[in-house]
Amino acid sequence: MMSNKKGLGRGLESLFAFYEDEGSENITSNSNNRPNRNVGEIKGVTEVDINKVVPNPNQPRKNFDEEALQDLSKSIKIHGVVQPLVLNKLDDDKYLIIAGERRWRASKLAGLASVPAVIKEYTEKQIKEISLIENLQREDLNPIEAARAIKQLMEEYNLTQETVSERIGKSRSNIANSLRLLTLYPEVVDMIENGKLSAGHARTLVVVEDTTEQIKLAKQACDGKMSVRELEKAVKNYLNRGTSGKSVKPQEQSLELKELIVEMQRVFATKVSAIGNDNKGRIYIDYYSRDDLDRLSDMIELLKKKETTLADLKNYNKRHPND
Repeated sequence: MMSNKKGLGRGLESLFAFYEDEGSENITSNSNNRPNRNVGEIKGVTEVDINKVVPNPNQPRKNFDEEALQDLSKSIKIHGVVQPLVLNKLDDDKYLIIAGERRWRASKLAGLASVPAVIKEYTEKQIKEISLIENLQREDLNPIEAARAIKQLMEEYNLTQETVSERIGKSRSNIANSLRLLTLYPEVVDMIENGKLSAGHARTLVVVEDTTEQIKLAKQACDGKMSVRELEKAVKNYLNRGTSGKSVKPQEQSLELKELIVEMQRVFATKVSAIGNDNKGRIYIDYYSRDDLDRLSDMIELLKKKETTLADLKNYNKRHPND
């Protein structure tokens, strides 16, 4: 089940197909408001003079690793350009890069006179969104760059987290966690951008509202000095002692919160724990094997269905006991 998640591993081909079907300048998820089809395509792959290809000035990615470009250039000299560029025809006999600027740069370094490409005709808004999404699908994106691109997509095109999740082939929880990084204080954000603090460490710090304490904990975790689990414990200690910095008796959790945790343990049939109080904190749901994780994921899918009852979930656990 887990291996069949919708959208995982999806390439840009499905994204381009979406635009060819959508044909819309107003790129939204509302299929009832689609204008007439206005997307054309010159079919197939063609060779294009490399000097007629120009980079997109609105390309979100500005920095290209020179060493990686040299490696790609060497590969292109031997094998050629394996994946065609995607270009948009301009009025002055030029072609704007929609996807593949890195391959174009490496091809120039390799001395190629032309590059294989698929020519399309998209609107300016569609080009911008595709450029953002292409970068979001790259594995080497800085976590903050990715979060800002997601936020830009949502704000400029009025997209929900669910829609962005479908467009870029990442889970909704991944989208939500990325956006949470933008709530951190600027000094902590800088640590992430500079590669000193991982996204996993950073997400742990989101619940720390005090500026000084958040930065202090981030510096302690920088450059791998603390594991994510160790940082979680440090955050838990901070939440329990309060912002005064003095050790005090851990905050008492309300009866309602305790009952919620107990009920979650019954429903999910696994250990559930919480740190914090009714105002802020974190809930942990443990799993002990891949099958256990699949079972929990199946239950989440059941919860999405409004007709699912608590009895249904408990019956599901009886049919699929954890290991």
